[in-house]
Amino acid sequence: MSTESPGHTATGSAAQVRPLYAAGFVTAFGAHSIAASLGAYTHGDHASLLTLGLLLAVYDGAEVILKPVFGSLADRIGPRPVLLGGLLAFTLASAAFVIAGNPAAVGLARLGQGAAAAAFSPAAGALVARLSPAGRQGRAFGGYGVWKSIGYTLGPLLGGVLISLGGFTLLFATLGALALVVTGWATLVVPAAPPLPRTRQTVLDLARRLAHPSFLRPTATLAATTGALAVGVGFLPVAGAATGLTPLVTGAAVSLLALCSALVQPWSGRARDAGRLRDGTGMATGLVLAAAGMALAAVVPGVAGVLVAAVAVGAGVGLATPLGFAHLASVTPPERLGQTMGAAELGRELGDAGGPLLVGAIAAAATLGAGFLGLAALLLVAALAVGGARTGARG
Repeated sequence: MSTESPGHTATGSAAQVRPLYAAGFVTAFGAHSIAASLGAYTHGDHASLLTLGLLLAVYDGAEVILKPVFGSLADRIGPRPVLLGGLLAFTLASAAFVIAGNPAAVGLARLGQGAAAAAFSPAAGALVARLSPAGRQGRAFGGYGVWKSIGYTLGPLLGGVLISLGGFTLLFATLGALALVVTGWATLVVPAAPPLPRTRQTVLDLARRLAHPSFLRPTATLAATTGALAVGVGFLPVAGAATGLTPLVTGAAVSLLALCSALVQPWSGRARDAGRLRDGTGMATGLVLAAAGMALAAVVPGVAGVLVAAVAVGAGVGLATPLGFAHLASVTPPERLGQTMGAAELGRELGDAGGPLLVGAIAAAATLGAGFLGLAALLLVAALAVGGARTGARG
């Protein structure tokens, strides 16, 4: 696997990368603004919990299946047309729900949005790598992560406001308009990034590259931190409610988690670019912080445990995430960036689903505290694997 940075292909400026940050916001805001309100939607229609589960799963399911496909397509035809096509498809899927005027079509609309996000998300990641100079890739991915964190944070709040004002029709109309604006912005600002010459790659070559430690370790880090984030958002409120905390306090804890992640990511990226933070060390430290947050949630009762856990998990996720993406960009041949980013995004989606499933399964068999401790142990194992070996040029 090449250790040459793709920065030598970069021709972009900071202004040309900003629409890519906006694309990251679109997918995060779109996913969480709808998902957070589906419970009330299905309750109003007297739908089953199975229906709710299916509606929640179709978006992520489309991403899991299609992200590697669209990532490879971005390498073949260039990431810019895949980015623009995905954003436009997101606009059309949102508009179709509005035009249909049928609330029962929300599942099909989310499936279309998920498929569209599977296209423009890895393409945006590949373009961030190609348009950022080699010495600023940590900062670039830190900024990308901040805007996704903002989307995750604002999605439930603004989604609830929009639904209160105009139902799901207004929410989908807003999402369609937002995606259309970002499509136009990216069309005007993001430069062409034509496909690069590629050597022939067999299935065995691909398997060897994806099995290489310099891919597996950062991808495992991204999956583990995404799992910790999902558990923090989903289960910290449950732990708080069990000790008598109000929804206002538990909601504040989730917002604190997202805020810490958003604040730490730019610092982490800048420290990497300045040579003050090595990839392996930083990723391992982030995983340890997230593990500490899970352990604190398990053993410290009341508001103190929930809030301190939120800070630790948010800081750990914020520290490790830009390092994982920047490391992948630095060790991937430029002509394979789309494929690598698509595969790494698949790892994040699996972590997003796997973390809550693990904690939920342990909690069902024992207690929620045991579930937190189980995830903490898994995060520590990942930290030992990442920190105990070199992870490439920046170790």
